[in-house]
Amino acid sequence: MKGAIFTTAKLELSDWLHQGDTPPLRQQLRLIIQLSIPAILAEISAIAMQYIDAAMVGSLGGSASAAIGLVSTTTWLFGGLCVAASTGFAVQVAHLIGAEKDGEAQNVLRQGLLVSLLFGLLLGIIGIFLSGKLPLWLHGEPAICPDASRYFFIYACALPAIQLRQAAGGMLQCSGDMRTPSLLNIVMCFLDVVLNSLLIFPTRTASFLGLRLVLPGAGLGVAGAALGTALSEGITASLMLYALCFRSPRLRLSPGGSWRLTSPCLRAAARLALPMALERAILSSAQIVTTRIVAPLGTVSMAANSLAVTAESLCYMPGHGIATAATTLVGQSIGADRRDLAQRFARLTVALGAAVMSFAGVLMFLFAPWMFALLTPDLEIQALGTYVLRIEAFAEPLFAVSIVATGALRGAGDTLVPSLLNLFSMWGVRVTASILLAPALGLPGVWFAMCGELCVRGVLFLIRLLRGRWIPTG
Repeated sequence: MKGAIFTTAKLELSDWLHQGDTPPLRQQLRLIIQLSIPAILAEISAIAMQYIDAAMVGSLGGSASAAIGLVSTTTWLFGGLCVAASTGFAVQVAHLIGAEKDGEAQNVLRQGLLVSLLFGLLLGIIGIFLSGKLPLWLHGEPAICPDASRYFFIYACALPAIQLRQAAGGMLQCSGDMRTPSLLNIVMCFLDVVLNSLLIFPTRTASFLGLRLVLPGAGLGVAGAALGTALSEGITASLMLYALCFRSPRLRLSPGGSWRLTSPCLRAAARLALPMALERAILSSAQIVTTRIVAPLGTVSMAANSLAVTAESLCYMPGHGIATAATTLVGQSIGADRRDLAQRFARLTVALGAAVMSFAGVLMFLFAPWMFALLTPDLEIQALGTYVLRIEAFAEPLFAVSIVATGALRGAGDTLVPSLLNLFSMWGVRVTASILLAPALGLPGVWFAMCGELCVRGVLFLIRLLRGRWIPTG
């Protein structure tokens, strides 16, 4: 049934794009929801994975959570660069699919995979080189630095697989196939949980329905969490590449195609990806600086901060799912020269994202203590994490605007101005306010700064979206 609904959505979009129809508002909303649901389900499964991972690591103690939290912002930086590199080719695919130039889209796919592999290898080498000193540079406490270093080293080794998974998934999504990458991402989450349970803990016994079971385990602790994730990424990347290259109705590769890199494709990818890479670097470097501000506050603050970020993702990941649909809808509309539909889809997806994340913010405020009780048994970490999470709940509506608007603007190829807006917001507001508030208020001061910055960012992106200057004129 889900497959039938998804196929219908793709057919409706194709009809509207190429027959000049302007669908009623109800049909536009229905199409947005149909395309968003698979991505949202994948994001929700990722959240469940993060919660389970955090609970597994948290059961080892506050130091284990703090070790992963110390390097998490740096993993976001590297992951963001992977997303930027893949987006440079995925948006081209969306435009070509919208213009019904499937052969050219396949040529972009080949070049995108080659560049992704090379870029992933480069990032992996850089990450391996940095892993030994990174926890010290971030001012981590000596007790957690060895675990943090091992975690980041294993993560760096998985970066080629992460890059290829992002590239393949992004091109599938921009071709209109939300269902396949979403299902595979759910599979990855399941694999991660299973592998983590085998690798983090030692062999132990458990009782089930009166039976005593022996559960095997490697007892690797924090390193086991990284290794489980790395193996899950590798398996999922292989499945994603198979789906893209051999099963995709519009992108599967035909024999005899050229794998030669071409200047027009690379220039277009660079034009799209470099501003986005700058944006990710701006966001993540500011988060890294924030980590350096939090680290001296102690292990409790470091662990509470890390777990609160995991808990908050319950709110904003549905927004990322809607943003993925926005990129596809706007990108294919621009490719088909339907700028009117591109603007309609952009505004409707932003409104839907704000509504969903506002509701999620209310739930997060109400259930914050229960969420933290699942993540850690440490009562001090629970109390501090609940407090800062409730601060953040007030920013969710405008945070949604910035997330979904970014996806819509990306579909139109507008990546430079969003990068500049993020530069001002993150460094001019968040970092500055955190430096001023942390000495007096501790971790809550950092989260007050974060809440204020997300509101400012949302207003800036809303102004950009409503002015309409992001829509190509030719």
